[in-house]
Amino acid sequence: MDHMIPLSVPNFEGNEKKYANEAIDATWVSTGGAYITELEKKIASFLNVENVAACQSGTAAIHLGLREAGVLPGDAVIVPTLTFIAAVNPVKYQFAEPIFMDADDSLCMDPIKLREFCENECEFKDGKLFFNEHHVKAIVVVHVFGNMVDMEAIMDVAEKYNLKVIEDATEALGTKFTTGRYAGKFAGTIGDFGAYSFNGNKIITTGGGGALTAKNPRDVDHLRYISTQAKDDPHYYIHNEVGFNYRMTNLQAALGVAQMEELPEFIKRKQKNHEEYNRLFGGYELGYILPYREGTESNKWLYSFVIDRTKVKAPMREIITALEKRKVQTRAIWGLINEQKPYQGAYAYKIEKAKYYSERVLNIPCSTNITDDEIRYVVEQVKEVLERTI
Repeated sequence: MDHMIPLSVPNFEGNEKKYANEAIDATWVSTGGAYITELEKKIASFLNVENVAACQSGTAAIHLGLREAGVLPGDAVIVPTLTFIAAVNPVKYQFAEPIFMDADDSLCMDPIKLREFCENECEFKDGKLFFNEHHVKAIVVVHVFGNMVDMEAIMDVAEKYNLKVIEDATEALGTKFTTGRYAGKFAGTIGDFGAYSFNGNKIITTGGGGALTAKNPRDVDHLRYISTQAKDDPHYYIHNEVGFNYRMTNLQAALGVAQMEELPEFIKRKQKNHEEYNRLFGGYELGYILPYREGTESNKWLYSFVIDRTKVKAPMREIITALEKRKVQTRAIWGLINEQKPYQGAYAYKIEKAKYYSERVLNIPCSTNITDDEIRYVVEQVKEVLERTI
């Protein structure tokens, strides 16, 4: 291969340049402009929700959701340990304490351990859940790599213990349930708040950027208000709340409108390419492609190859470096957040499967513009590298 095959890169096949140039020509490039409103409407229509607010990042969206959920200093929030750290840091922005939960085989939060923790480690009194001296106020669940969390089980626990649910759907735009209580519902539209990301590596991108929706459409209006510095008067600088500089720019939104036009096609390609990887790795003795949850239709954003560690002993860094030399960009799953320096003092509940998968998952190239020849080359190189380490 004469070029590097990247892990996940943007795909600008449509009207991106046209719309961006229109925004520039109109000089509406900052946090006001028609493209922001249009993008919000397009996302809301796609998700079948009433209201969406566009913001600067998925991290900002999660932070806004936690704030609107009433998370206060000294409260606790249950979070996954197997995730990108941006899902957890906003808990600290609110001066609250994270409680780390294990993953199940989907890589998402384990609802069985969540229920056990609430039943056995906490006290429920006067309609509030307490862990030690902390009021457990909310749960942040992450739809990891486009795989859907077991939302039926999560929502049952949340309703029983009066917990707000913030869905981190930053990797799962377009993932939805096809069966069960939430059939037809998209990731990010089931809990109290749903956060999306349009970072450069996501299924669609605005460069940086994100969006937020909520079960109560009026909450979205308030979040849009505080994302623009809580400005109350169009002529004078009057502010009745503490706000944030979290609004998306019109230039970013112009890209987003074009990308939303392409989203259905991008999802089809992700699904087709995942099937091709499955076929080429079928029956392979040193690992397998991680499946997505039954009863869902996933956007299949990122593909996870699970290495058989009974046979392959080489460190993950050695495998990644060897593949990079062969022009295949891969990455390990994240380091567990409860093991990161800022969170080593936080409480972690029975972390087992998260550790198991963190030592075995290799993410492989998944861009929507990857070719069949490149997929075959990736599979060949992964097999050759793993077989050389046995």
